[in-house]
Amino acid sequence: MNVVQFGVAIIAGCILIRLFSLQIISGSYYQALASNQYDFYEELVPERGEILVRDLKDGQLYPAATNLHLGWVIADPKNVEDPDGEAEILGEILGLSGEEIDALELRFEDKTDRYESVARKVPQAALALIDEAKRNKQLPGITYVREPSRSYPETSLGGHVLGFVGVNEDGSLSGRYGIEGYFEEELSGTGGFLASERDAAGRLITSGEREFQPAVDGADIVLTLDRNIQHTVCDLLEKAVAKHSADGGSVVVLDPKTGAVLAMCGSPDFDPNAYSRVENIRVYNNPVIFNAYEPGSIMKPLTIAASIDAGAITPTTEFEDFGFVEMDDFTIRNSEDKVYGKVNMVKVLEESINTGVIFAMQQMGSDLFDTYMRNFGFGVYTGIELETESAGDVSSLDRSAEVYDATASFGQGVTTTVLQMAQAYAALANGGHVMQPYIVDEVRYADGRVRDVEPIEVRQVISEKTSNLISAMLISVVENGHGKKAAVEGYYIAGKTGTAQVAGASGTYLADATIGSFAGYGPVGDPRFAIVVRIDRPRDVQWAESTAGPLFGDIAAFLLRYFEVPPQR
Repeated sequence: MNVVQFGVAIIAGCILIRLFSLQIISGSYYQALASNQYDFYEELVPERGEILVRDLKDGQLYPAATNLHLGWVIADPKNVEDPDGEAEILGEILGLSGEEIDALELRFEDKTDRYESVARKVPQAALALIDEAKRNKQLPGITYVREPSRSYPETSLGGHVLGFVGVNEDGSLSGRYGIEGYFEEELSGTGGFLASERDAAGRLITSGEREFQPAVDGADIVLTLDRNIQHTVCDLLEKAVAKHSADGGSVVVLDPKTGAVLAMCGSPDFDPNAYSRVENIRVYNNPVIFNAYEPGSIMKPLTIAASIDAGAITPTTEFEDFGFVEMDDFTIRNSEDKVYGKVNMVKVLEESINTGVIFAMQQMGSDLFDTYMRNFGFGVYTGIELETESAGDVSSLDRSAEVYDATASFGQGVTTTVLQMAQAYAALANGGHVMQPYIVDEVRYADGRVRDVEPIEVRQVISEKTSNLISAMLISVVENGHGKKAAVEGYYIAGKTGTAQVAGASGTYLADATIGSFAGYGPVGDPRFAIVVRIDRPRDVQWAESTAGPLFGDIAAFLLRYFEVPPQR
């Protein structure tokens, strides 16, 4: 009996130890197994919103970014009966190279491997061929699954504006750069879930507990871009950059009355469908809003306009030019050391005279000049709905030495973006009203709500009278000054060239590098567009009147035809 009792005690102890191990130590593990067997949970993924552009001619919307359910082709090498043959068939369907087919054959020969990813984002036409080959028992080891994929049907609309959808470290997707990045929350929507119980056969128990939260699809974003204008402007920019063997370039076209962006292009650009193929990720940054630079002489009309508005000068105010100005132990000279003698302010802009612009700045005073520059919108973000915007740098205006205001008056020592300069020129065109640039026209939510984006006036920086005067002066610059190649026959076009030096790493200007810009608007009287063009480091010519000026003229001529604006004369 003692032996029996001792044996029973040993068995009972073993049972207790095993129960403790199962229920306490490994309890969570077995609970998870049971939950996996009887509980049902499925995450509901929302559909990402589309990005749309308008065609102002037909009024239709066209997708610039949309969703496709493409195929992810997968192989199970253990079930691949003929590695050589199946690799050849699959390679022909997917358009693989000979080297890729050989590599695929080697992967298929490893029968211990049960999983090989072959290709992703495979279109429907190729999937149909795979289905046909499988029906003919030519690809027994090949299968595919559907997966959502972001598609950009019209790559010529520009990757800088759209951005792209990238893969995060955890495998999730999110928007990067451009509209995709800025509106990630609105575009991605909100995920949902379905939680329920199922029976031993795996069927849902209708009378059991159930939780359901539907997914909310992402909102659609309608851009202010016009599809035809964007295509044309970006094409003209690419041709100009190639013609002058330039490092790059950028263009923005605004509606001066509202601030709406009609076109925004940068070069070099990237294809958002193949964003990972870029050689340098810096190309993702939109040069219109990211690359701040010393704008050069396109700043001069703003200085002249400010001085006229302050009552310090008039277009006919004269001054004596000796070719240089000395201040704060510095000597500032005109371009190419030219001397112009007695000239008025119209001639100052026509000939782009540095000393004349400094004279205009001095007549109103440094403090007032600084105020006008900031009121034009320099040194602050425009608020455009895009990722990676720069505010530029006008901190030199805060220094006490007058030489900093003097150089800033003709566009040196301060930096701006192309978009900031376009905003300022749009104000010159629009009676002095500074409008906030915007690139989103509507946000269309999944529940049917639509949020219209209304134009926002930031401030009035100059009077309407000053706007008319500076516009007339800039017409003279185009017709009699350095802007002749930007003219459009039959129309009054206002504009100014700017050939800016490029600062090197040491802080001194490089001898062989310039950035050519042209800023302007038209037609004067009823402006339909404000344009700023920038060509970075052209190799064949130095001056902006031969690089940015002709490009501006080509864009302006197209826009006047496109908007069907009748000739003014």
